[in-house]
Amino acid sequence: MDLSLPPSLQERLRWTVHPENTRHGPGHFVLYWMHNAVRAHENPALDTAICWARQNGLPLLVYHAISEDYPFASDRIHCFMMQGHRDAQRELSDRGIDSCFHLQRDGNRGPHLKTLTSQAAVLVTESMPVQPLAGWIERLSDRTTTPIATVDASCVLPMSIPIDDCLSVRDYREQTRPLYEQRIQRPYSEQTVDCEIYQDALPFDPFDLQDVSLADVMGQCKIDHSIAPVMDTPGGSRAGYCRWNRFRENGLMQPLDDELSVTGVSRMSAYLHFGMVSPLRIAREASLAGACHFLDRLLHFRELSFRFCDARVDQIDSTDALPKWALESLSDASNDERDENFSWETLARGKSDHSLWNASQRSLIKHGELQDELRKSWGKAILRWTSTPGRALRVALDLNHRYALDGRDPCGYGGVLWCFGQFDKPSETSQPLYGKVRDRPLDDQRQRIDLDQLSEFVDRPIAASSPRVAVIGAGIAGLMAARTLRDHGLAVTVFEKSRGVGGRMSTRQTRTGQTFQFDHGAQYFTARDSRFCRYVQSWIHDKVVQPWTGRIVELSPDGGIAGEKQSTLRYVGSPCMNSVARHLATDLDVELETPVARLQRLPDERWHLQCDHEKDLGQFDYVVVNCPPVQASALIAGNSRITEQIESVEMKPTWALMLALEEATEIPYDAAFINHGPLSWIARDSSKPGRKDDQQETWVIHASQTWTQQHLDASKDDVQELLINAWQQATGRDAANHRYATAHRWLYAIPDNPLGQECLWDATTGIAACGDWCGGPRVEGAFLSGMAAAGSLLRHLTVDRK
Repeated sequence: MDLSLPPSLQERLRWTVHPENTRHGPGHFVLYWMHNAVRAHENPALDTAICWARQNGLPLLVYHAISEDYPFASDRIHCFMMQGHRDAQRELSDRGIDSCFHLQRDGNRGPHLKTLTSQAAVLVTESMPVQPLAGWIERLSDRTTTPIATVDASCVLPMSIPIDDCLSVRDYREQTRPLYEQRIQRPYSEQTVDCEIYQDALPFDPFDLQDVSLADVMGQCKIDHSIAPVMDTPGGSRAGYCRWNRFRENGLMQPLDDELSVTGVSRMSAYLHFGMVSPLRIAREASLAGACHFLDRLLHFRELSFRFCDARVDQIDSTDALPKWALESLSDASNDERDENFSWETLARGKSDHSLWNASQRSLIKHGELQDELRKSWGKAILRWTSTPGRALRVALDLNHRYALDGRDPCGYGGVLWCFGQFDKPSETSQPLYGKVRDRPLDDQRQRIDLDQLSEFVDRPIAASSPRVAVIGAGIAGLMAARTLRDHGLAVTVFEKSRGVGGRMSTRQTRTGQTFQFDHGAQYFTARDSRFCRYVQSWIHDKVVQPWTGRIVELSPDGGIAGEKQSTLRYVGSPCMNSVARHLATDLDVELETPVARLQRLPDERWHLQCDHEKDLGQFDYVVVNCPPVQASALIAGNSRITEQIESVEMKPTWALMLALEEATEIPYDAAFINHGPLSWIARDSSKPGRKDDQQETWVIHASQTWTQQHLDASKDDVQELLINAWQQATGRDAANHRYATAHRWLYAIPDNPLGQECLWDATTGIAACGDWCGGPRVEGAFLSGMAAAGSLLRHLTVDRK
């Protein structure tokens, strides 16, 4: 193959799999994989592919895709990328290039890049020295014989041009000055599209982004739906250059009155990270305007960060990336007493004990951005509130990458690592916690900034309107939906018919002479989905949850132990299952013992809620229903197109028995599954972690669905007697002299045929429905269902649906 290039492109080229090291046969096309240069113009990687297609008489195939599997995948990042790829798809078409876009989602998954690469003569893609992209390219290179070339489309001074290691921005600035002077005002020469465009069969159906509802399509993706798209920062080249032009005309040459200003900055970092705007054009136009301060940040700190990540891509997520002096200094101070040891969730929600830090975190949560000077103080403060420097760095990177639109960018890594000493010099004296890493006390920064002005800017509405939302039902799904919406600044009221929150994660407290406690609904929960696991780990940190390591078995028909059930890690709320629900309800406006009886659609398309005793509960723009299907369909019947789907789900009942024994037993297990007879589950409830040490031995017994159905209308006394006898027969123990016993019928306990989607959403009426009958019959399923319901509403408010 002829792989020659013009000098301006050649200097940007690096081979991951060199043609000389392969025995690859002739391929069918030149493949360009677009991922971090999502633009049709001034794109060196695209132009490299065009050159090679022309020179070798091969068709060009432009492939761009969005995976569900990148770290911190969320509605926010997905939306921004999809808007960018929509612009790129259209602009490529304007240049005569039909591109092929693939969105990984339900029913549309597969190793398409690997398949296409195996068929290509050469793969061209962009250099991006962060994970997972670096790892994806490395794994791809191990699995193919196709030559793979990476092209630097992110830096003015290509990373392939060697320079000496630089310890600071000043060193980098001095060493690279002549190299930038040669390139910064150089006009970009775009390649003419005079090659054939690939038109043959593909291993997937290309997805046209031009006439689809991005909000609806994102709901089909298995990503984090709790982080909303940012309405006033849409993705794409059009929006990116529009923002750049406004800044160039109104802010580029104006010095910042305050280095902590949140309004006098370019806010271009997300567009640069995904390559929706060309850094070559931005630098060229800034240079022609003489914007030295802006150029210093754009060229020197940003491109030093790219080179740093390029050299240490496997280290940048840990303290191993730090300079030796910083690592040793932080290690020496690692045993210093911390001010606090906050959990991930506390910090992620902006609930620290400092107002400036919380405002900074709210900026990330609501708007996906954090001004550089604020980020420095924000990042350094985390060292005060986490147990070790390593955990502090992990939390800072997590929060930055999870919420910021420019998360996982090399410049973002550089900014966070700077807080821990990278690109900085040691202070002359050592300080507690920080050693010789310089501190930026929040109280000092607080005196230099107008917190009221900052809060007003940060807490501006995330959407064009500020709707009121009613959540009906305070189960896990309803509480998660309500809290997600509230954290994004929406006004939310939760209505619950019972005396407490939690639904089937309830705990019964008795006060009949002696206090007994029973988790008579959900007995435990598991955590498999990463979106749920991070909360569970945080709840463990906050002592809201503990692992339940008791012995759990399966019983045979004769009462013997048929097998152990220890392969699954189980969790319980602490000191009771209801602790998780109460934790989620913190900060929420919850009206207990308030059953919603009627939803009335008003002429202005709002919803009027009424209680069953005609109490007026107010008017709301949107309603989230977290009720069993029978109750949910009755509430919204005739008002929503989702009623039929709700009515298709059947809930099975379960009788539960709560039993407190007179004396402790010596039963050799803590819980047992029973797959025969009247029982399905028995558990020594008092053995769960976090329970009172002096509590009487208590058991919770669940009847089987078949037995429950047969005794559905039996009296509580009859059920109590029958289930006590069944427990005695299963365990071989006597319960005749028990201290307390009562039965409870869960009429809607377990979904028999849960829906295959995490929630239901009707955008025309503004009604969402959620619960474990959507996401799966587990606590995890209910949690993710509530998250998905909130995500549907937030996408509706923030995404321009086409």
